[in-house]
Amino acid sequence: MANFEALFEDEDNIFGGTPESKYHDIAAQANDEIVKDEFYKITEKFAVMETLLAKEFGDEALDKMIKSYALSNSTEIETKVKSLFVEFTGNIVMRLDS
Repeated sequence: MANFEALFEDEDNIFGGTPESKYHDIAAQANDEIVKDEFYKITEKFAVMETLLAKEFGDEALDKMIKSYALSNSTEIETKVKSLFVEFTGNIVMRLDS
């Protein structure tokens, strides 16, 4: 789980847009099967994390915890989202040669 926070200081110059917009640019140009496979991996990881947390805290409590944490830690979450978009973009780009 990489943290690419240092790249966000001047994201418009580095990416020519935001990490999210670059992800969508790359995903739109990449092989459809690669993008689908990477999206499946993301979804699977999310499902595992959600299942583990729901078993620990319950579904309703989990939803409340997520909303509360996101609200009170919005800057940290925004940075993590950007890092994840950079990671996901990198995963697609790394597979383009294969």
